[in-house]
Amino acid sequence: MDKLRRVLSGQEENEELGLTSQVLDASTLSYSTRVKWFVICFAGGILCSILGSALLFLPNGMKLFAVFYTLGNIAALASTCFLMGPLKQLKRMFEKTRLIATIVMLLCLVLTLCAVFWWHKKGLAIIFCILQFLAMTWYSISYIPFARDAVMKCFTTCVT
Repeated sequence: MDKLRRVLSGQEENEELGLTSQVLDASTLSYSTRVKWFVICFAGGILCSILGSALLFLPNGMKLFAVFYTLGNIAALASTCFLMGPLKQLKRMFEKTRLIATIVMLLCLVLTLCAVFWWHKKGLAIIFCILQFLAMTWYSISYIPFARDAVMKCFTTCVT
């Protein structure tokens, strides 16, 4: 458990780098506070996504759905900033293994809102929401060792 705390707080990698690196990478919040805010932010993101799905059937539901679903994904993504710190989160988001998923995810977040508010294309907004979900899932499993390989192997086995 202590090793997990050190990894999440960035202490394990930064012990040899000194105080400057720790100030830039780690949060000043305690471990328990960071975990609590992670859970609150992540749960809020899920709640926003579910609420957006429920609002889909109202008269202006598509706009509400797109906004709440996108806010839910942003909140879920931001929740990890509490665990590892915002700078470390940004560095990890744009690593080579996550770069494409990050770009697609961020692009779909913006395009979903553009499709609803500027282009007034409901079908396109739904497609971008699906792409948001897929990109967010692919991004998230990149943090689990060998998960992407397992998903790809399962996918290719199911397809053939």
